[in-house]
Amino acid sequence: MADSPLITKSKEFALQIIKICNHIKQTKKESVLINQLIHSGTSVGANIREAFYGRGTADFIAKLQIALKECS
Repeated sequence: MADSPLITKSKEFALQIIKICNHIKQTKKESVLINQLIHSGTSVGANIREAFYGRGTADFIAKLQIALKECS
């Protein structure tokens, strides 16, 4: 599981989101949308990790669909 490209890429994505949000906060252009962006951007990886512990194929797919929706 640790070598999964999904996990690796979602972690990199979350780190990039956090860096962008921190930069925006430092330039004093913070808004309510930043909090939502952090929440959505980091939940992608959390949902992908949770999918790997799904109770079956249907649960795995459902959790990956949630992660995809968060990316949107």
